[in-house]
Amino acid sequence: MSQDTPVWFVTGCSTGFGREIAKLVLSKGWRIAMTARRPESLADLVEGHEDRALALSLDLNDPATIDKAVADAEARFGHIDVLVNNAGYGYFSGIEEGEDAEIRRQFETNVFGLNALTLKVLPGMRARRKGHILNFSSIGGLIAYPALGYYNASKFAVEALSEALAKEAAPLGIRVTIVEPGGFRTDWAGRSVIESSIEIDDYAETAGAYRKGLKEGSGHQAGDPVRAAAAVVKITEVENPPLRLLLSAQAYERAMERVEELRKNFEDWKDLTLSTDFPEGE
Repeated sequence: MSQDTPVWFVTGCSTGFGREIAKLVLSKGWRIAMTARRPESLADLVEGHEDRALALSLDLNDPATIDKAVADAEARFGHIDVLVNNAGYGYFSGIEEGEDAEIRRQFETNVFGLNALTLKVLPGMRARRKGHILNFSSIGGLIAYPALGYYNASKFAVEALSEALAKEAAPLGIRVTIVEPGGFRTDWAGRSVIESSIEIDDYAETAGAYRKGLKEGSGHQAGDPVRAAAAVVKITEVENPPLRLLLSAQAYERAMERVEELRKNFEDWKDLTLSTDFPEGE
């Protein structure tokens, strides 16, 4: 095995996008550090690839496991070329229905944990003047939906952190891509989701209906995780990867609707917006 083959570090590999990305990376003969809260769940992926696959324990809410996972990966492979921040989860709750502990845990995992891991990997990428960071957001990082406000807020935060880092790190040879999936057949809206125990009748037709629809649609989404993994891997092989990568027709359509909605909003209120500057010459 050539030591020139890229080294990937992928979080959340027990299921969904993380698992499919890990499988594809291995099929290409590349090296990978795969993480999960229960690394034994990755044994089948490591089997037969022991020389270039490493299963690591990682809990984004536990800084010690972040430190150890990155240190173990760098000790084994020497460096990390591609970081995929995939681990995270959804929280179904209307805004007024939110539970403080769960809201904070959502942000600890989806935002602060992702950022803490990125900060551990960046020094090595800076030293080598090379690297690609792929942060999983969501179409819900561009658009907020009923029953998903806290999840959306965490993903809006990922978008902002990623966009700023992309501008800061580009001169250092480090690329950043924000991955924005629509609905995919993963466990996100099924086994992996957390729901608020509070349901307020006044929100039954908004947050309540959307919660129900998400759960009923789980397993029937149009998005294929295998094809998504192929798209994610592909952009690491191009010279100028995008800052944002939408995944699925649904994500593309909703994002374009959002762009038009914003344009119309800004144009409709343009005169009032422009009226807030000092008059010219003052």
